[in-house]
Amino acid sequence: MTGNKINIINKGEIEVEAKTAQEAIKIALSKFNVKRAEVEVSVLREENKGLFSMQGAKLAKVRVTKKHK
Repeated sequence: MTGNKINIINKGEIEVEAKTAQEAIKIALSKFNVKRAEVEVSVLREENKGLFSMQGAKLAKVRVTKKHK
């Protein structure tokens, strides 16, 4: 998980930055120990590889919120 950023907003919401949105979602699901169907996912930013896949690269960022039961 090198380079990933995790920001816990509260006990039911988390923001994760990773190389791809899918990777960020997987990280959030493992942190919450839930399945994909138990959360709502908002993609805040898609990954951007930058110039020549190096300069200006930005991680994907997602917000994952647990659904209320």
